[in-house]
Amino acid sequence: MAHTPVNHPARPIYRAIGGLVGLYFVLFGVLGLIASAGNDVFAQDDTKALGQGTNLGFSLLSILLGAVILFGIVIGRNLDAAINQWLAYVLFVLGLGQLAFLRTDANIFNFSIITVIVVLTLGMVLLMAGMYGKVGTDEEQEAWQKARLVL
Repeated sequence: MAHTPVNHPARPIYRAIGGLVGLYFVLFGVLGLIASAGNDVFAQDDTKALGQGTNLGFSLLSILLGAVILFGIVIGRNLDAAINQWLAYVLFVLGLGQLAFLRTDANIFNFSIITVIVVLTLGMVLLMAGMYGKVGTDEEQEAWQKARLVL
């Protein structure tokens, strides 16, 4: 995409921010796994980790999401930018979907309103990290600069 920045000067910072989001998901997942040990996978109870509602299913999903983000960060080469963008969209769908079913039996991940806010916020941060984390050749950077200046 010509409008997505290439070789942004703050790319290392955005990559680190993406890594922190991945670490947060892993940490939250491990703490949620500990807190929900012995419960059903999709239990709807008062289990909380870091102040957010969770259950065994969402804890395992959080560990998986965090591991995928960290895998992309370690590999780099625009794979991190692509993973961050796509997982941000997944987090938006997950957060809004769980918001819609918050007080129903369809709340399979035992979300609370705090969990929805955190997931949507981390999705926005991950999207930002993905959009500004792209690297490319000098020609791609020049094409981005030209497209940016032509409005």
